[in-house]
Amino acid sequence: MRIGLHIAAPAEAVWHTLCSFRQWPLWGPSVRKVQCDQTQLQSDSSGRVQTLFGFWLPFEVTGYSPGHYWKWKVGGIDATGHRVIPMGKNNCRLEFEFPLWAFPYGIVCHIAARRIARLCQN
Repeated sequence: MRIGLHIAAPAEAVWHTLCSFRQWPLWGPSVRKVQCDQTQLQSDSSGRVQTLFGFWLPFEVTGYSPGHYWKWKVGGIDATGHRVIPMGKNNCRLEFEFPLWAFPYGIVCHIAARRIARLCQN
């Protein structure tokens, strides 16, 4: 399944927000903290995320196309894919992909997309 949002901001700004571990708690409703040796997500990134409920889960990036797409596993389970599609100089589309069985997670993705839009449009 996919959920997406057009954002009036450069694709590069949206990509940076998606990949900055420091910013994950600002836009990710289910993420409180991130521990990773890197500051920006890369193809070999792995670490831990603290969930909204306070427990820590390991994560690893399982797919990566610089500037366009990344996906990950959390707690060993395939989680969301994150895609940025340029639509012009100051416009892009942000999409989250998630398994059909996790369709309620679409609400979390919708909230995240709106938060990313606010962060990138300021």
